[in-house]
Amino acid sequence: MTQAEKFRELHRGAEVLLLPNAWDVGSARILQHLGFRAVATTSGGAAAARGRLDGALGRDAVLAHGAELAAAVDVPVSADLENCFADEPEGVAETVRRALTTGLAGVSVEDWSGSEIYDPALAAERVRAAVAAAGQDLVVTARAENHIRGVADLADTIARLQSYQQAGADVVYAPGIRGREQIRAVVEAVDVPVNVLALPEVPPVPELAALGVRRISVGGAFAFAAYQAMADVAEELRTRGTYGFLDPAAGGAALARKSFPTG
Repeated sequence: MTQAEKFRELHRGAEVLLLPNAWDVGSARILQHLGFRAVATTSGGAAAARGRLDGALGRDAVLAHGAELAAAVDVPVSADLENCFADEPEGVAETVRRALTTGLAGVSVEDWSGSEIYDPALAAERVRAAVAAAGQDLVVTARAENHIRGVADLADTIARLQSYQQAGADVVYAPGIRGREQIRAVVEAVDVPVNVLALPEVPPVPELAALGVRRISVGGAFAFAAYQAMADVAEELRTRGTYGFLDPAAGGAALARKSFPTG
């Protein structure tokens, strides 16, 4: 079974698929060791690992990052490809064709250009192009960016997700929807798996599963939580001159020894 087939099957399992977002090889290997059945990349986390802000990495860097993570773990890896680094459908297809050579199991395509939401018809054509390029070799997640970009138009979001389903998307995703009613409305409006982004006001995993959500991801949250943890222990050293961080550091080192190959 290919990684894409494994990834597709995980969306049909009895349990909701928890899809944590790794930002480097080490985090991907630790997440695999902890028992997660698949991982995703994060555009924000990958950029932060290079000292950049979200959206600052180009296509070559993002595809290379996805290939690096896919080679580092045995579980399926899905890549956050932002808008596939193109406005026009052919450019989207070219990015997805290049992703086919990376070992990735899935890719996402969003309807945000970096400055505006794409026209619905163009957005659907972009998804159709991604699906055609992927064939059965990649699981395509189509993202409607309205809510995470400050456009609180649930009717438009649902219409977009329905059009992306019709364009052949395997999974649909509207990052930024939060409450039970919004999430229920999205799940009931489509016939393909729905991914939900963990955010404040989003119900916990068991409730999302009961609503019919099939996949939950965390975006850059794990990466930035790790940065905050580092800042906290660095401040202890800088301001108090104490070493309380050595105990959790020992735990982290032990986890790394268990998670990383010895060769």
